[in-house]
Amino acid sequence: MNNKLKIEFLDHVAIRVKDIEVSIQWYEKVLGLKKHQLPKWGAYPIFMFSGKSGIALFPAKKDDTELDPESKNVKIDHFAFNVTNENFEKAKRHYSDLDLEYSIQDHYYFRSIYTKDPDGHTVELTTLIVDENDVYFT
Repeated sequence: MNNKLKIEFLDHVAIRVKDIEVSIQWYEKVLGLKKHQLPKWGAYPIFMFSGKSGIALFPAKKDDTELDPESKNVKIDHFAFNVTNENFEKAKRHYSDLDLEYSIQDHYYFRSIYTKDPDGHTVELTTLIVDENDVYFT
């Protein structure tokens, strides 16, 4: 009997946002994510998906103490969606067309493009640039 756990893919990351509607529009416009709401759960969370991967939006509790967005303390640092090399190039053009600030980093195995959503969450699109067998050990 094999009890080894195998994760298939990133399902979602839950984030708190100042304005749900602004965030929905941003994720639709910038990343092409599709809005999903589960009727049995009520108004929240709002899921924004591409296939089976995405984010869950929750309203921020604005009276709670605000965290320093530049802090490297305990928090969600960023979340990443995997894209093909072709879609990575499309993302660069798309971000430029939208006048979004972004940066690109070479991580040896991956290239990544980073931008910020309306609440300052770091959003990464990453693409594999080596043979997948050098990274994923199945």
